[in-house]
Amino acid sequence: MTKKKDKETKTATVRIQFYRSSIATPSTHKTIVRSLGLTKLNQVVTRPDTESIRGMVAKVPHLLRIVEG
Repeated sequence: MTKKKDKETKTATVRIQFYRSSIATPSTHKTIVRSLGLTKLNQVVTRPDTESIRGMVAKVPHLLRIVEG
């Protein structure tokens, strides 16, 4: 048996910034922000660019923004 080298596949990523406080928002909005891995204001995380991640960001556009570059 020969060992095949794993090819690195470049997957598209998206950078998400938490720019507004979720204090006076419903608990579902807080859960969405938390499930994306965001805990502090102005924090930026990198996530895979999938439909589910984009949908989560679309649910709370008043709290999150997609950062370019």
